[in-house]
Amino acid sequence: MAVCARLCGVGPARGCRRRGAQREQRREGPADSEPDTDAEEERIEGARLGQGQAPDPAARAPLSLLELPPELLVQIFGSLPGTDLPSLARVCSAFRRILRTDTIWRRRCREEYGVCENLRKLEITGVSCRDVYAKLLHRYRLILGLWQPDIGPYGGLLNVVVDGLFIIGWMYLPPHDPHVDDPMRFKPLFRIHLMERKSATVECMYGHKGPHNGHIQIVKKDEFSTKCNQTDHHRMSGGRQEEFRTWLREEWGRTLEDIFHEHMQELILMKFIYTSQYDNCLTYRRIYLPPSSADDLLKPGLFKGTYGSHGLEIVMLSFHGKKAKGTKITGDPNIPAGQQTVEIDLAHPIQLPDIENLRNFNELSRIVLEVQEQVRREQQQQQEEEEGQSEGEGRSRQGDSQQAEQPVQRDDTGAEGTEAAGAAAAQESAPTSQPFVLPVGVISRNEDYPRTCRMCFYGTGLIAGHGFTSPERTPGIFILFDDDRFGFIWLELKSFSLYSRIKVSFQNAAAPSREAFDEMLKNIQSMTT
Repeated sequence: MAVCARLCGVGPARGCRRRGAQREQRREGPADSEPDTDAEEERIEGARLGQGQAPDPAARAPLSLLELPPELLVQIFGSLPGTDLPSLARVCSAFRRILRTDTIWRRRCREEYGVCENLRKLEITGVSCRDVYAKLLHRYRLILGLWQPDIGPYGGLLNVVVDGLFIIGWMYLPPHDPHVDDPMRFKPLFRIHLMERKSATVECMYGHKGPHNGHIQIVKKDEFSTKCNQTDHHRMSGGRQEEFRTWLREEWGRTLEDIFHEHMQELILMKFIYTSQYDNCLTYRRIYLPPSSADDLLKPGLFKGTYGSHGLEIVMLSFHGKKAKGTKITGDPNIPAGQQTVEIDLAHPIQLPDIENLRNFNELSRIVLEVQEQVRREQQQQQEEEEGQSEGEGRSRQGDSQQAEQPVQRDDTGAEGTEAAGAAAAQESAPTSQPFVLPVGVISRNEDYPRTCRMCFYGTGLIAGHGFTSPERTPGIFILFDDDRFGFIWLELKSFSLYSRIKVSFQNAAAPSREAFDEMLKNIQSMTT
């Protein structure tokens, strides 16, 4: 084609087989076939870049990429990752001109970031798809995903997503206490959009006076911060009292007069005073959803659970071999966000007594404490074997390795095999469901818990004084109700927590590897230790 001669200087014009094939298809194709909009735009763009000369039947096949028709290059370039295109533009002026085609960038916005909006509307404002990709989507790509705000012990859950032609940070909140099965609530904290070609605009959405000027800074990998530049927009005409009443209705769905428990009133007022001082000027750290495997007891993920006077909190359930861990994403002054609230020992299932004996708290406590003593003996035995193995390895360096090491290896393997076989046998022998009722004297915020369960396991729960003082792990029992709900009885507190799965499809939240997820858990826990 003439365009190849003009842009690349490769010789005389040649025909485009693809364009001829398209004309032939239009003549022979069915009348009700839908037109390919992007293909038509590529054809028009090719005609604009070239002169549209008639095909030459005697033309030879192109010998290099530069000899291909422009519309075919648009198709090829549009299939490449957007991050590679700037390097491609530096190859030659011909490529640079072709990469100005909006069809390429519209495709990259759609395939890489899921933008489904009609991007042609941007032409009215003078903003191109290339601007949207480079100045909005690519620039702020590092903040997409799940985040935990650093709000002292309270934490939180933020999901940053591409929403149409915006990037929005949605804060997810548990339903009002004690309705653990209700869906999550969410509200926008900030949004980013492209109003003009120069740069993207960051707006704070906090408060009740509409969007206003804000700022986002990417501090380092997996960490960013937000700052509101107009905090006066957060204030209300009625002063702090009106702000507190509004916050209370949003956070708890009630008024302070409806809350008769004095200790609960103190906790609520304390949270309002603590959290309101941030004024949406926060630092966020990335979190991942836990990876899953076929051997997991149930699908890991995020759950909302009841925590007495503290209300509903968000917990992440993850599996680690013979252990399952519940890590707080939101927390309270006793057990802050990031701490491991419960740990389930999957190697020690518990067989519940019949329904009448189950009502007796002392009977259930006796069963759990017996398993606790068994776990303590096994841990002590394992510690002794590890010490013996260390001594044996020391002797092996003196030439006595085989006699010292072989007995220890047999004991380790045997112990592990016994635990695994015991757990597997318990799962096979356990009924698909069995009656369940809370023992008399056990406190529950939600009386609407399931009356049947699948399995139970020994576990420990973390308790502490105010300010995370004197933390200790105490025995309890994990109850699996179904695929989306489980419970935990804290023996020492005589308290029951019910957990229900958060059924939200969070975007850009998968962990790149098991190692990255484990490292993330350590990091968020160290922040509050």
